[in-house]
Amino acid sequence: MPTLWGYSISAARSIDYDKNDPLFRRWLAIASPSSQLCIGCGGCTAACSAGNLTEFNIRRLQMLVKRGESRETAEQLHKCMLCGKCLLVCPRGVDTRQMILSMKRFLREHDQ
Repeated sequence: MPTLWGYSISAARSIDYDKNDPLFRRWLAIASPSSQLCIGCGGCTAACSAGNLTEFNIRRLQMLVKRGESRETAEQLHKCMLCGKCLLVCPRGVDTRQMILSMKRFLREHDQ
């Protein structure tokens, strides 16, 4: 990879959107419309019980879905305990529980 202006993009941080499926993001927007209200403040992640016990991160899940990375999303979803703390602290009223359940349903229906 050529270096431009003295730096280069790390291969680990590069995203090949051509390999990712945008269907997941579009499907989630319909199945859980409030997911589109997320501003990425991190309140859900800070309040998350599963996040305190594991490496689970709801904000990261949102980013994975936006990127169309369903395989890595599937690896993380099972860690959610559906306790609802994230739902209580969200300043935008995102129904995070519904969002998580919708993600699980999509992955189940699409064999991921």
